[in-house]
Amino acid sequence: MRHVIALDVGGTGMKAALAGPGGELLHQDRRPTGRDRGPEAVVESILEFAADLGALGTRRFGTPPAAAGVAVPGIVDDARGLAVYAANLGWRDVPLRTLLSDRLGGVPVALGHDVRTGGLAEGRIGAGRGADRFLFVPLGTGIAGAIGIDGRVEGGAHGFAGEIGHVVVRPAGVPCPCGQRGCLERYASASAVGQAWAAATGDPAADAADCAKAVDSGDVRALRVWQEAVDALADGLVTALTLLDPRALIIGGGLAEAGETLFTPLREAVARRLTFQTPPSIVPAALGDTAGCRGAGLLAWDLLDRTEEAT
Repeated sequence: MRHVIALDVGGTGMKAALAGPGGELLHQDRRPTGRDRGPEAVVESILEFAADLGALGTRRFGTPPAAAGVAVPGIVDDARGLAVYAANLGWRDVPLRTLLSDRLGGVPVALGHDVRTGGLAEGRIGAGRGADRFLFVPLGTGIAGAIGIDGRVEGGAHGFAGEIGHVVVRPAGVPCPCGQRGCLERYASASAVGQAWAAATGDPAADAADCAKAVDSGDVRALRVWQEAVDALADGLVTALTLLDPRALIIGGGLAEAGETLFTPLREAVARRLTFQTPPSIVPAALGDTAGCRGAGLLAWDLLDRTEEAT
């Protein structure tokens, strides 16, 4: 059976799969990155994981993987196959595409940014299936975005397209590590909500999930913290949809796990802000933590298709 290797590399762990042509996962596995041993160890962990998957695929399906796809965090130059920079992994300018291809015996390898890769999967086979234009926004430690256009994800001229988390929604507001003040992710990410709720309760261990539970129970402090985050998120999303006119807004990440506790007030807040714009559907992501792997697999199949068309 024809298959590809799909790797989703995170800050502390890696998810990997053997993937079929429709994004189906034929085998799944997880391993730590080994980042405590330094960036070179992380790279070696990725290469070893891929090689082990390749050997397993060969045994199980009778043929070696036809290609590989890998999604990584940070700054990515997918055209040159470079993992340019990732603060949480400590690497700079890693020629990951070449290293992986060499370790796998010369198979074609596609490299992508983790959020855009997850967005590709959500748009093509997940919550955005059938939408020709979508915006995927995961709300986690920070906030990123992936702009989907006709089955592909737009990276931009320099690889930074979709960084909605650094749209300023509160001018002169909270400082952001990016150097600006008032960035969206300082108000509406899961970590920002957790910090605000911890401050409101005096419990340093409180997080966004705790805040959502308190909202459901009618806690006035939680309602105030939650609404401030929802309003900031709506401001950022309306800016994005005014520019991009997507058919669907797909919201994922840890904060989206609150379900309608998030989506009901968010839809209302976005609707209140619209004037001439056509409202998009606002839907939860469908693929969960498999989106990155599925997207990496789709990248590999897309690359394989292009390679075969060219020969």
